Amino acid sequence: MKIASLFAVAELGLTLALVPALQARAADAALQAAIANPKRSPAFVKRDAVRHPQEELEFFGLRADMTVVEVSPGGGYWTEILAPYLKAAGTYYVAVPAPNDPEAPAPGRDAFRKKLAADPDVYGRIHLTELGPKHYTVAPAGTADLIVTFRNLHNWMEGGHAPAALEGFFRALKPGGILGVEDHRARDDVAQDPKANNGYVRQDYTIELVKKAGFEFIGSSEMNANPRDTKDWPEGVWTLPPTLALKDKDRDKYIAIGEADNYVLKFRKPKP
Repeated sequence: MKIASLFAVAELGLTLALVPALQARAADAALQAAIANPKRSPAFVKRDAVRHPQEELEFFGLRADMTVVEVSPGGGYWTEILAPYLKAAGTYYVAVPAPNDPEAPAPGRDAFRKKLAADPDVYGRIHLTELGPKHYTVAPAGTADLIVTFRNLHNWMEGGHAPAALEGFFRALKPGGILGVEDHRARDDVAQDPKANNGYVRQDYTIELVKKAGFEFIGSSEMNANPRDTKDWPEGVWTLPPTLALKDKDRDKYIAIGEADNYVLKFRKPKP
């Protein structure tokens, strides 16, 4: 009987040890399902090969039970993935541009809100907040596990409120919470334009800027690197796909180069 009890205890211990791994695999499957959702916009799905949504969200440590803030969602590429993924067990804030943000014209803001209204079953649980001049509360203080923003830092630099935005993210995160930042990587042999008018931001400049807001830098990934991007285009980063600012001029050339060289950076709010 004692031997049987010992085996039972050992078996229970082994089962409990496997629970985190099983939960992680289940979370991975749920994220795969969200990315494979047939309701996603076909134009967004085509970009998955260069944007690596699963790899990037896993790099940031996303889990289905987190409180997540997505900042400046644009057309909703990431929203289409995060909303169904977080629907059952998580809390999801989306910080849309504030009405007084000159870098975010009304048509884009209105289109995003219409997108949410068109599918309330998926998007109805989203908590909308605002980010822009004098609007930096993206979630209640100390509540977020993860804040993510993709290719937006250069816009806040141009608008002159990047430091205030980052300080707002710091306030919203729990101690130990993660900030994930992706943007277009500038050349490191050229001084950084404080306004980032060409859409590129040096990686080292970004790290120091975020650290000034109180964050710890904990890692980077080259998953979205593109060595073909020489970062000297006539219309800045918007010369390249998906914008193709020159329209048909040299279109095939820029399509062959592909989307910009992008860094992916991970920061943490220190614990006391």
